[in-house]
Amino acid sequence: MEPHILRRPRTAGWIEVVCGSMFSGKTEELIRRMKRARIARQRVEIFKPALDTRFSDDEVVSHDERSVRSTPVASASQILLLAMDAEVVGIDEAQFFENDLVDVCKELALVGKRVIVAGLDQDYLGNPFEPLPQVMAIAEFVTKLHAICVVCGAPANHSQRLVAGSEQVLLGATDSYEPRCRDCFDVNLSAGLDTSDDTDSTAQSTS
Repeated sequence: MEPHILRRPRTAGWIEVVCGSMFSGKTEELIRRMKRARIARQRVEIFKPALDTRFSDDEVVSHDERSVRSTPVASASQILLLAMDAEVVGIDEAQFFENDLVDVCKELALVGKRVIVAGLDQDYLGNPFEPLPQVMAIAEFVTKLHAICVVCGAPANHSQRLVAGSEQVLLGATDSYEPRCRDCFDVNLSAGLDTSDDTDSTAQSTS
């Protein structure tokens, strides 16, 4: 659902969240909503974390190569300073911001702006990926998207990490992650644990 694209005579805005695993189309959906707001002749601004330079320094780019001009910011607090003239504010890759993003979204909505936030709701271990769960709790509208599990083809809600690393934030795309469903998600693989010995032991004991 895409709520209230037209202007309404009210002072308060609202918050929309688009969440899901990697490769689920979150950024694509954010771009679509922002472009529709522009068609409706609304003033829009879109922001991304400055550390996300995977595809472009100053554009939000989806995995299907759709893009829109954006402003990179080092912290969520900068958004408040740069978005005052906008009617619609887009924020991509919310999981890369600190928890002050929650208060920033609240303040933007209270002064009448439509705030659209996109990001991962779970990290590489399948745990809630703050601050997005907190933003979801205060949002009026939440859309959860799913990718396709590369193992079995079921709807995927996990981001399977394929490279070693214990950092919660590890930039990467298809070289580092793949979408998987709940059954095919392997938390040990994501954590970088070698389970080959366990597999061999099990095979020997059953042979």
